[in-house]
Amino acid sequence: MFDFVRKHTKVMQFLLFLLIVPSFVLFGLQGYDRMHQKGEVVAKVDGQEIHQGEWDEAHKQQVDRLREQMPNLDAKLFDSAEAKYGTLERIVRERVLAAAAANSHFLVADQRVARELQSNELIGALRGPDGRLDIERYRQVLAARGMTPEMFENSVRNDLALRQVVNGVAQSSFTPAAQAGVSLGSFFERREVQLARFNAADFKAKVEPTDAELQAFYKDNAKLFQAPEQANIEYVVLDLATVEKGVTVNEADLKTYYEQNASRLAGKPEERRASHILVTVAKGASAEDKAKAKAKAEELLAQVRKSPDSFAEVAKKNSQDPGSAAQGGDLDFFARGAMTKPFEDAVFAMKNKGDISDVVESEFGYHIIRLTDIKADKPKTFEELKPQLEAQVRKEQAQKKYAEAAETFSNTVYEQSDSLKPVADKLKLEIRTAQNVTRTPQPGTAGPLGNPKFLAAVFSPDAVERKRNTEAVEVGPNQMVSGRITQHSPAHTRSFDEVKAQVREQVVAAKAAELAKKEGEAKLAAWKAAPATAQLGAAESVSRQDAKHPRQVIEAALRADPAKLPALVGVDLGPEGYAVVQVNKVLPREAPAPQQAQQEQQQYARAWAMAEAAAYYEELKQRFKVQINVPKPKEGTSTQ
Repeated sequence: MFDFVRKHTKVMQFLLFLLIVPSFVLFGLQGYDRMHQKGEVVAKVDGQEIHQGEWDEAHKQQVDRLREQMPNLDAKLFDSAEAKYGTLERIVRERVLAAAAANSHFLVADQRVARELQSNELIGALRGPDGRLDIERYRQVLAARGMTPEMFENSVRNDLALRQVVNGVAQSSFTPAAQAGVSLGSFFERREVQLARFNAADFKAKVEPTDAELQAFYKDNAKLFQAPEQANIEYVVLDLATVEKGVTVNEADLKTYYEQNASRLAGKPEERRASHILVTVAKGASAEDKAKAKAKAEELLAQVRKSPDSFAEVAKKNSQDPGSAAQGGDLDFFARGAMTKPFEDAVFAMKNKGDISDVVESEFGYHIIRLTDIKADKPKTFEELKPQLEAQVRKEQAQKKYAEAAETFSNTVYEQSDSLKPVADKLKLEIRTAQNVTRTPQPGTAGPLGNPKFLAAVFSPDAVERKRNTEAVEVGPNQMVSGRITQHSPAHTRSFDEVKAQVREQVVAAKAAELAKKEGEAKLAAWKAAPATAQLGAAESVSRQDAKHPRQVIEAALRADPAKLPALVGVDLGPEGYAVVQVNKVLPREAPAPQQAQQEQQQYARAWAMAEAAAYYEELKQRFKVQINVPKPKEGTSTQ
């Protein structure tokens, strides 16, 4: 089972995502089909084709979402063929799980969808102080992603259905305590060892390569000495912050905005506190029963109006609301939207504390309500809100001007493509420069120079060969950039003289590692023949949690047969050299604290559940005849 987990790491990560994190992707399966041009068939699931255009569009959407969420993420993660292949695998998984959900007739109730929408962070950000959803903004946000509310809610429903497929397996997984104990014991096992290290660095002084050896290494490994394609560029950036600097706001605009948004700017919504006496009416009650209940309520109303101070006592004796009767009918503070509408309207219609309503009918029966307190923030004056209003109005005006400027920017860099000066002059932008720019940015590079989309445009044939401006590239929310090459250097192999020092360093390192290994193997043979002559370090404990020693040393120590200890083993450490390890004995694990033991059992149970879900997914791939026509790339392969 754990072997399966190790070999299917990416499958496990995907299933973990399905099981634990509600995705609510705002551009789901419907989006893939709606926007792509077909192209060649790259995969099939259950007889349904997945086309190149669909794959490209899905990858673009995923990259855009990741960039929006994590602007500083290393661009190399987006550029690799491995990352793009991962997108194809995700499309396949969605199709497999969708086929399984349809085959099993999985349905998701409206109430379940409503609960997920209620907890969704995107929707939560669109709620006002009173908790109500701003429907217009909701529609706008979805429209910007090419969706209607109905499409979004269906994508949530589909997402829930997909998660049902693997949840049924993962959540029904059972792990016996004895099995967990054996596996955890093995995982946390410790062994006493003694080491002798033969470090390659210690043998470098013994290596003196000839020029012929250096030349041969250079010739055989020319790819190691490639200079990447580079360019010196100019570029201009249009962003909201730049546009905002040129926006001026006058007093009249601020006052108009204040008047139009007075209720939203007032602060926390008004809350009221009330007590009530309820005379219930059963659902489907006859007219006669309703009349009797109303008459009873009228009688109680007359009683409390005659003696308002007796309201709490009358409520305790007569109210049929089990939740509030014992508290004299008190319902504490609440805002609009918390109570049934007839009740709410009556409470918020009362003028003064102590007022008692007429009999109010609701779906629960008949209420007599007393207003006991009002809690409302004093509305802030125009002067108090002026700085906030100025910032907000400036931002909104800048947003409108940015949209106009973006169109001008795009048209100008295209129509006057031999220079960036016209667009810089027209929009008052700074022409920036950068030296030795490559297609793949250095990790941590921020801004346009770390944006793969912009760099791809800079190194496009039109920009390289004809020295034209790139198209306007959107590199972030409200941020566009265009660039042009001023000097270009194609990829080439550096000359031997240029990299001779680097070549020598690599040849010396390789030969030193060979000498270290040779010495280590000789010592291993000698010490096995005469154990008493072994020159080993002090005894120490190692385990899988040990970060002090190379992983190869740990694995070799733990693989040694416990029945044949002590034992000497040799470990090839590659470029680091060699190690001889004497494994003396197995060390019993100290019993973990109860809380730690419980956490370990839970982690093991989760890992087992994930392994079962992953194995089930592999079986589904076979059942639905998954066929991927694109070869899986090797790690680190670039798409450019």
